[in-house]
Amino acid sequence: MTTWKSQLNHDPVQPLLRGGFAAISLFARRDLLSEPAGAIEQLWDLPEVLRIVRKQRPDGSWKPAAGKQDKCPGVKYPLIETWRNLRHLVDQYELDHRHPAVHKACEYVLSCQTAEGDIRGILANQYAPYYTGALLYLLIKAGYGDDPRIERGMRWLLEVRQADGGWVIGSPGMLGLGKLSAREMNDLTSNGKRETAKAFDPSQPFSAAGTGMALRAFAISPRYRKSPQASAAARLLKSKLLREDNWSSYQHPDNWVRFQFPFWWTQLVSALDTLSLMGWSAQDSDVRRGVDWLVAHQQPDGLWKTSYSRIHKSSGGAEKVELRQWITLAICRVLRRLSASDGAGTSAGAPPQPL
Repeated sequence: MTTWKSQLNHDPVQPLLRGGFAAISLFARRDLLSEPAGAIEQLWDLPEVLRIVRKQRPDGSWKPAAGKQDKCPGVKYPLIETWRNLRHLVDQYELDHRHPAVHKACEYVLSCQTAEGDIRGILANQYAPYYTGALLYLLIKAGYGDDPRIERGMRWLLEVRQADGGWVIGSPGMLGLGKLSAREMNDLTSNGKRETAKAFDPSQPFSAAGTGMALRAFAISPRYRKSPQASAAARLLKSKLLREDNWSSYQHPDNWVRFQFPFWWTQLVSALDTLSLMGWSAQDSDVRRGVDWLVAHQQPDGLWKTSYSRIHKSSGGAEKVELRQWITLAICRVLRRLSASDGAGTSAGAPPQPL
């Protein structure tokens, strides 16, 4: 069996160990070298974690930037900011429901859940399956997987899939409304007085960007990650790796190679992370295409760049130094996981199981 590092031209682990970032060094030892790294709770008191926690409001949310709420009063900007910060606490530093800040944040997010099951407010009163999936992913990872509110959210995601088994960006209800002007679209997704659009058109094709975000919740769930529905969506996602999306939003292939961590929008690393959690391996031709791209674009210092996109502006700065390390750690985790799946012989993912 080929080890995950043997396919690379440069060793990425040593730069992570020597980079001077305590959390990255701990995760590199634990996840890449399988060495004892100590309790994860030691990271919970890092200055970068405490800075986030100190800004949390009593209701569990974080305050949006000045003027944002006034500009679009129908949008729940505190929910957006809570998602932004919860990504760092849960996905980056692995705080969970045992930490008071995470517990309060998760309860705030769930207070935005509707009776239908979706988490609403980021697009005013419109459905947002991609954000609902990304939020459920964090809640499950934080230890809420057995909460009945999570199950209601997962069931809702299954109900709003397109006929092909994937998801679209934004409210599915918009698809049947015809062509909207930019002004009308903005009003629909920011005006809290507009009703939820429900003119569904499930025949429209999936969006890779939307499907990648929604699928994260299924990938982290032991109950759902090998379900037929999740496997079908994963096949759609992997078919589009490094290729043009079906929808105009984030359509250009270069959107796949603009990285971030913790994950926000769907890109190559986040998509491969999802697929690897679901049991897919690099023996699959679509997954292999993504892995080969990463191998070919590793830098001589062992790390990866934050962006290889020709359509986005790139900036330097100290934060990019740390971000390169986080992105490299995420890529290494994916490569190791995919390599382990290769060894298990799961070339097309584990067989789906009925719910």
